[in-house]
Amino acid sequence: MTKELDLLDIQGNVLRVYGRFRYPVARYVFLNLRDSAKGRAFVGAVTGRVTTSANWGPGPDQVPQPDWTVNIAFTYQGLKELELPRTSLIGFSPEFVAGMKGRKDILGDDGPSSPQYWDPIWRENRETREQDVHVFISLNAHTKGLLEDGYAWLKGVIEATQGGVVLLSGHLGDNHAVMDYQDGQAVMENGQPSAKEHFGYTDGIGDPVFEGLPRGSASVLGRGKQMADGSWAPLAVGEFLLGHIDEAQEYPPAPNPILLSRNGTYMVYRKLHENVGTFNAYLDEHAKHFPGGKELLAAKFVGRWRDNGAPLVKAPDQASKAAFDAQLAAADPQGQDALLSSFTYDDDMSGGRCPFSAHIRRINPRASLEFTRDPTDVPGSLKVSKDAFDTPGALTNRRRILRRGLPYGEVKDPTRDDGNHGIIIMILNVDINRQFEFVQQQWINYGNDFKAANDKEILLGNHSADERFASKAVIQVDPNGDDPPYFLSKIPRLVETRGGDYFFVPSMTALRMIAKGLVDPT
Repeated sequence: MTKELDLLDIQGNVLRVYGRFRYPVARYVFLNLRDSAKGRAFVGAVTGRVTTSANWGPGPDQVPQPDWTVNIAFTYQGLKELELPRTSLIGFSPEFVAGMKGRKDILGDDGPSSPQYWDPIWRENRETREQDVHVFISLNAHTKGLLEDGYAWLKGVIEATQGGVVLLSGHLGDNHAVMDYQDGQAVMENGQPSAKEHFGYTDGIGDPVFEGLPRGSASVLGRGKQMADGSWAPLAVGEFLLGHIDEAQEYPPAPNPILLSRNGTYMVYRKLHENVGTFNAYLDEHAKHFPGGKELLAAKFVGRWRDNGAPLVKAPDQASKAAFDAQLAAADPQGQDALLSSFTYDDDMSGGRCPFSAHIRRINPRASLEFTRDPTDVPGSLKVSKDAFDTPGALTNRRRILRRGLPYGEVKDPTRDDGNHGIIIMILNVDINRQFEFVQQQWINYGNDFKAANDKEILLGNHSADERFASKAVIQVDPNGDDPPYFLSKIPRLVETRGGDYFFVPSMTALRMIAKGLVDPT
């Protein structure tokens, strides 16, 4: 039986990718609480305008789509300032309590990604609690003008607290200007918002589908979990929302009371700078030697072709891509989604199509990590086994994450790294350690699960500038062919962390409880 979610109780940015609903611009604002009572009053005022996951439309069970959206989340220190009971506070996860800077070693935020180089608002050397980030507010809008309307409303609510809530500055913008907010904006193509990011890849494909989502919101093929018979089913709600059963048939750990945690989740906010000049130079240099040419090599970095996201598993070369593109052009939106998302690595266990260090293979291995001993082969060897677990993706289903966010800035010189351009990524999950941190540490910055030793994921890996620890990656080939593999050597750091933290995204019920000071864990 399909589980029904209370859409009116879940914040809208949890279930919706706003960019797909004609919100190409966003503004992210961070606040400090100076007075607990005024802070709770502020939460109450914002809650009245928070966008929920309710269906948009003219129907009797729908609500009008807003011109701009509002969503809110809190750091652990912010919840303390709002005076949540200690019995509730101790129920939050230790990763959330520590915060992103406290987990930098786990995340591989070293070298140019070290917190000392983050935007001023996130740096380690802040001297007082009055500089701590307590509250996150996101505004998404149809146009820049409407975004300014939303921001003016928010500033009015802040000013009404008479110093009880303070907007924090410290976001680096163009020409190193220090801004009061972080803007996000879709990359424009031919004057229209696109799904691209600054390296030129089509982004945002394959977000997980789980039980209870509004019908028709996305195809389950490739986005859910693969079952033993090869069919697809939605993932368990409890992988993404607290207070629900997860893939282990358990309730994920959560703070008390249940009304505080149910329908809430954790959010990982990260500002990632993209070294566009370095990326272009590295790609151009290796494209001179790679047999398939520049665009195929770029596709090997990620596992998808840059122009439309066609997966290499289905379109491994130019000829097969042309056929795939024709199918894509003829399909309706749901059919296009299925074409782009519904694949596994069952027929590519050698990595000859999609390399083991490619971005999409590391982020979601799609049931390709279930190995068992092969008694007919050499001692100690491994083979893929579809019987290794109850379902083909049992190992990876517990590592799935929801992705939100937008690119920021504009690439004004594609040969340089020092511009203001990158991506704001917001990851939603119920267990920061089991989901986001595991993927970041074990699959992005380490390759052992993929039988790739220390090889990192090509785009996001924390590659070292020190030649003693230089990164490499292997572009595998068809083992039945005659072509040799291609080796990427001395991979530079292509993406650098510029800030972020861990947040709790409460339900609407929890927001009202917090605002009224009625959180009672007894």
